[in-house]
Amino acid sequence: MTHMPHISRRFFITSAAAVGGGMALGFRLPGGIGSAEAAANPAEVNAWVVIQPDDTVIIRVARSEMGQGITTSLPMLVAEELECDWSKVRPEFASPEENLRRKRAWGEMSTGGSRSVRGSQEYLRKAGAAAREMLIAAAAAQWNVPAAECQAARSVITHKPSARTLRFGEVAEAAAKLAPPAEVKLKDPKDWTLLGTSQKRLDTTDKVTGKPIFGIDVRVPNMLYAAIVQCPVFGGTPKSFDESKIRGLKGVRQIVPLPNAVAVVADSWWQAKQAVEALPVTWDEGQNGKVSSASIAEFLRSGLAAPEAAVVRKNGDVDAALAKAATRIEAEYGAPFLAHATMEPQNCTAHVMPDKVEVWVPTQSGEAALAAAAAAAEVAPEKVVVHKTMLGGGFGRRGAVQDYVHQAVLVAKAAGQPVKLLWTREEDIRHDFYRPVAMAKFTAGLDASGMPIAWRVRITGPSIIANLFPQRLTNGVDQSFANGFTEEMAYEVPNYEVGYAMRATHVPVSFWRSVNHSQNGFFRECFVDEMAHAAGQDPYQYRRKLLGKDPQRLAVLDAAAQKAGWDTPAPPGVTRGIALVEAYGSLCAQVVEASVGDKGEVRVHRVTAALDTGHVVNPEILQAQTESAIVYGLTAALYGLITIENGRVQQGNFDDYEMLRIADMPAVETVLVPSGGFWGGGGEPGVPPLAPALCNAIFAATGKRIRSLPLKDQDLKRV
Repeated sequence: MTHMPHISRRFFITSAAAVGGGMALGFRLPGGIGSAEAAANPAEVNAWVVIQPDDTVIIRVARSEMGQGITTSLPMLVAEELECDWSKVRPEFASPEENLRRKRAWGEMSTGGSRSVRGSQEYLRKAGAAAREMLIAAAAAQWNVPAAECQAARSVITHKPSARTLRFGEVAEAAAKLAPPAEVKLKDPKDWTLLGTSQKRLDTTDKVTGKPIFGIDVRVPNMLYAAIVQCPVFGGTPKSFDESKIRGLKGVRQIVPLPNAVAVVADSWWQAKQAVEALPVTWDEGQNGKVSSASIAEFLRSGLAAPEAAVVRKNGDVDAALAKAATRIEAEYGAPFLAHATMEPQNCTAHVMPDKVEVWVPTQSGEAALAAAAAAAEVAPEKVVVHKTMLGGGFGRRGAVQDYVHQAVLVAKAAGQPVKLLWTREEDIRHDFYRPVAMAKFTAGLDASGMPIAWRVRITGPSIIANLFPQRLTNGVDQSFANGFTEEMAYEVPNYEVGYAMRATHVPVSFWRSVNHSQNGFFRECFVDEMAHAAGQDPYQYRRKLLGKDPQRLAVLDAAAQKAGWDTPAPPGVTRGIALVEAYGSLCAQVVEASVGDKGEVRVHRVTAALDTGHVVNPEILQAQTESAIVYGLTAALYGLITIENGRVQQGNFDDYEMLRIADMPAVETVLVPSGGFWGGGGEPGVPPLAPALCNAIFAATGKRIRSLPLKDQDLKRV
């Protein structure tokens, strides 16, 4: 299993000590949740904990909320050690500019890679424990007794010998003046009373009453609106436009040329949209105007046999073992580019003033948004204020803010007043940072018993790391492209080799929910089924043999199979498929029950998922995250496809980039099997097993092996 790095004592002490004069800074969650404005003299005990005189506990949240529930889960980590009354807890966003001013008191603010809990849990629990000790120390000083004689519970400090009590709100101001403890002892998980319980989300009431503000909802005084048209070919630039065609249109204020686009500013967004669509623009498409999906596929396929492929894992001698194999099987798999398709299209409101830049933005990285705004306005980062809003979906897309934030600031700077830039759905789908296209070729040798003694993996595709962070490559190689085939691959194969040939295209790529695990999980788990079929063995039992003596993985695999009733007959006309994937430090197994009609129509009836994240903060939220991942994975498996013709994306809206409908949603059962001892991710591990489990179920029904997605392009009539 993979684990997050240990939090240094220096980071914790720096964060705990980063107080701002003992007063709350009034950061707010959109919609008014956790506002400190109504309270008199709230005390900031440390950077994470603010306590009001009425005992309301404000817990700061540094990550972004996009529906995954971190404004509940992260405060639970603090509250467990703080020993506060959970009913009095309110979350509150910490702002990126304050994080900069206070020397990153809240650490990293990026939200992605399923890191919100697993990357924050240690320092958040320590922040709660430190605040508790400071509150106890303040109470003990007021009573003139040893702190060791006092304890905290439900926001009350009790002096055990005398039974005297003080509320947190009565001593918070004094506690805020104390130095934080150098070391704190965290609870043993067996002593947790809040963590591991299903608490209601703190934002539910406000969400159902429409209070939270998303980026698309932002209104500021004197605001104009902008719509944009970007060069349809990635890397292209505008050559010219005919302004006369929209001159005089109602509400239109100005045209703003951008490096790869043209924006129209108007009094309303609809006016701006109508005008930009009527504006004739001539584009310089550069060298990429003839690229197609076919040419990209040919380019990638050359990587499957490329001699320069980097070997990223090697055990034993694959060639020698293949020569001795009783059975040899080969297969080639492929997966397409995928868009994120967030429900809320990309948007940003910006105001560029002589001494300050303000942006209101739905972002997965407040710090990245701040940096992008500063670069676009050509000002020092200290002059930028970022108002993080709620996100109408993220899935990795809103971690890449270098386009829409940069554009909004440039347009607002040209307009001289606040401007909200809002992309159309078509711009959003055609100008994404996509899940990479990928191919894989497998060669395996089985012994006389049907078990693999050799397995060669060759994968190829464009690298996200090379596209966004080339400095992070290891000797020019993106190790992460092979995720799922390297350290996470726990099946016992004595001779095993993985090679990766990087094939960069002009199509921008970035992190998509579960990233490279999404396609590699599909490739790997379908091919494991191919080996099981060649061996004449049950796919579930075959995996059990491959896992040998790995009790943790076996427990997850068994939990899914047993809950699904693998060893019992499926309903008439229904078949089952199974898959097991490790991603982001967690293990997830899924069993899919599906049927295929006479004309090849696929219906998924039930998905059973088993998940081991080590520790669980809030079981109900984790189950909801798993259900969400299954929806996302099933949508991609059934419909997800971005194609390129003449250098440009062909899809543009939900009519040709389809989403799963409610009527097609299967029943989902999630079994949590936390083994403890580590912290795994929860938001993404449920995506990768879905496609292979479904395709394996389809093979069981039709005898047709699915080696490329989406399923809508497959002929699934029974053979």
